[in-house]
Amino acid sequence: MPNPLDLSADVVAVTTAICDIPSVSQQEQQLADTIEDALRPLTHLEVSRLQNTLIARTRLGRAERVVIAGHIDTVPVTVDPPNLPTATVDGVLKGRGTVDMKGGVAVMLRLAQALPEPSRDVTYVFYEAEEIDTQYNGLTLVEQQRPELITDADFAVLMEPTDAAVEGGCKGTLRAEITTKGIAAHSARPWKGHNAIHDAGEILARLAAYRPQSREVDGLEFPEALNAVLISGGTATNVIPDRCVVTVNYRYAPSVSAEEADAHVRQVFAGFDVAVLDNAPGARPGLHLPAAQAFIAALDVPVTAKQGWTDVARFSAMGVPAVNFGPGDPNLAHMDDERCPVEQYTRCEEAMARWLR
Repeated sequence: MPNPLDLSADVVAVTTAICDIPSVSQQEQQLADTIEDALRPLTHLEVSRLQNTLIARTRLGRAERVVIAGHIDTVPVTVDPPNLPTATVDGVLKGRGTVDMKGGVAVMLRLAQALPEPSRDVTYVFYEAEEIDTQYNGLTLVEQQRPELITDADFAVLMEPTDAAVEGGCKGTLRAEITTKGIAAHSARPWKGHNAIHDAGEILARLAAYRPQSREVDGLEFPEALNAVLISGGTATNVIPDRCVVTVNYRYAPSVSAEEADAHVRQVFAGFDVAVLDNAPGARPGLHLPAAQAFIAALDVPVTAKQGWTDVARFSAMGVPAVNFGPGDPNLAHMDDERCPVEQYTRCEEAMARWLR
């Protein structure tokens, strides 16, 4: 049976083809098989596979090696109305994955086919399970089993949707629960107990008074943020609550370590029971490095700081500075009506090809 993926077709056709192969997280095998079958005949690439993650590398002996990476999974497909198969309307491709992030994956596939002798050695990473828990993430799998496939690179580009602009690095993110403890009692006799929800007022007051910093890192500005994102407490409408939990999220600059972020949150909420649930450090943009400067010069597109957390942080943890660059408006990621102007796919492919030539 012929492979449905023709890498000699234009990038819009490749995007359409891979979007129309559903690949919800942990259901990526069909798409991974299809991509592998398309890459194996390319003799200039050395292809490795770990579960449903594919790594394709050139071996040209260039002075520099770069990673270009993208995840092949998506969030679930909607049924009513369905957002697959894709449809092109007035120059806009609509459907699941058109933004997050099969357009970027299609650009990678086109580059892998069309540029057998790039100016830099390239490691293409097509990885699984980005949209779910980190233990399933394909980059985690590579880091654990074959880190040498990535760690020999000087620079990485993660082709997450950025509206075709370069977004350098990313902020770290910490999630913590701040707990108050009281004494349960009948609400008709509140003096017999102590109201834990009322005590949470001090937590909220500290958040309201908090003034976050903005830090410049490698020439980009990263405004920090500390916010309450959840609050829970109480057991019944006639019981004075004996426990209240305020969940906070701290988004911190990539110049701040995970340990420093932890200490900062505990300082802000000194006197309260603080439990840090997860803490993922950010990634420095590394824009001062020659590889990054060459990338930005070749693309000639706007450069801003990435305000969210992306897998560039995983590359940074492996010692490879990284930026985000890809087609699609990130504000439309995961929405039922994902859509992207097809010219963005072409523009991103042309920009990447300029760099690699």
